Order: sequence, then structure tokens, then C-alpha cells
Amino acid sequence: MPLALEVQGLTKSYGKKLAVDHVSFTIEKGQIFGLMGMNGAGKTTILRMLATLLRPDSGDALIDGHSVVKEPDQVRARICYLPDEAGAYRTMTGEAYLAFIAGLYFKKPEEQKACIERGREICGLGDALSQKIATYSRGMTRKLVLARTVMAQPVLAILDEPTSGLDVLNSLDIRKSIRDCAEKYGTAFLLSSHHMQEVHTMADRCAIMKDGVFLADGTPDELLARYEADTLERVFEKAVRGV
Repeated sequence: MPLALEVQGLTKSYGKKLAVDHVSFTIEKGQIFGLMGMNGAGKTTILRMLATLLRPDSGDALIDGHSVVKEPDQVRARICYLPDEAGAYRTMTGEAYLAFIAGLYFKKPEEQKACIERGREICGLGDALSQKIATYSRGMTRKLVLARTVMAQPVLAILDEPTSGLDVLNSLDIRKSIRDCAEKYGTAFLLSSHHMQEVHTMADRCAIMKDGVFLADGTPDELLARYEADTLERVFEKAVRGV
């Protein structure tokens, strides 16, 4: 499969603190890559550099062949970024919000219509889209903003803790939507998560971070075999603690 993302030695410091230290990895189109790590490991810094919100101190990343350092405008046209605490315009209805977002990405009415229809399908909110977003639960809002992130069919969707604060059923719905979009549209996903089981069940490949570096990466099953563990939680413990 062609590459959606090629990260080449990304490095970023905040003052004297080295947040990301020469990290390199790739994601193929239609692939889901999960970043795991404790708070402060460098996950969100990587996501923000790839989203062109932070400039790397050194290194680069190519998204669909375009450099985040040299071609940020080209990169922004090919990605969507969903931060941990992303919200939506609460005074709008869900339907109006999807139409607003579609209008930002497409000029032709037929393209906007197709984009809105993808948004409806991805969020799965049905008749609730006629209601104001202010009435939505956290789970409903998260489904809507996930749809907003993916419905324009980006090359790469960057998700920071996509199921944070959600109950089990809403989390399962979000995970299914991500997998469906990867398979149906060929969207590549880079997501950070504290939920090891979520990564295990959803990601094609994953990496464990500590202090700005990758301690281990591979498919979930490869990591289980490498660390002789039966869960990714145990893999994470062994990798981070060095046991």
C-alpha cells in the first residue's frame, strides 16, 4: 500500500525539555496506527507537529508526499485533526454543523451534498441531527466531531484520545466508525490512546512511547509475542519499566 505518512526523525523541545527525540515511523493508506504512552510521553506533541500546529526543531514528516515543514498548506489540505477536547458550535443543529463543515471543504453543491451524506452515515445520529448540539450528550458530540473529521475524506486523520470520557457503548461505536472509515475510504488514522485494549482491538500497528522516544513498535500481536505477554497492558508495563 502507498504511504499516507512518513515521519523522518521528528524532534521537538520545550526549553530544556526534549519532548520528542528523533522519532521515525510510517503509516500506509487505510491503516490505523496507535500511539500509547503516559502523560508527557510526547504523543500529543507528535500529533500537533503533524497537524502543522507546531514546527519541529529538526526532522520532517511527509503526508501524501508533502512536507509538514516546507509545504504546510499542502499538508493541511490532506489532513484533519481531532483534539482531545474538541467541541462543536452548540447553537447549531447537527445537520447545520455538517453542512457548515462541508462548505469549508467543497465549493460544488453536489460535492457538499455527498460530504454531508458521509457525515450523517459516519456519526449515526439519525433524527438527532435536527436537534441543537447543546442538547447532545458527550458521546453524541464526539460522534459528530469524528464525522466532521473524516467526512471530507482526508489522507490522514489525526485523533487525540478519540474515546476519552466516553462510556463503553459510545466507545465501541467510535472505534467501529474509525475502522469502517479506514476500510471504506482508505483514510489512514494516527491516534493516541490510554486505552490499551482499544489499541489492541483497533490498530493495525502501534508504538509505546516514553520520554519522547519509541520503546517498541509493531503490530499488537508482534508486541505480545516479543514481550511474552497476554495483554498490551502487560507489554506496556514491561516496556516502560524495563522488566
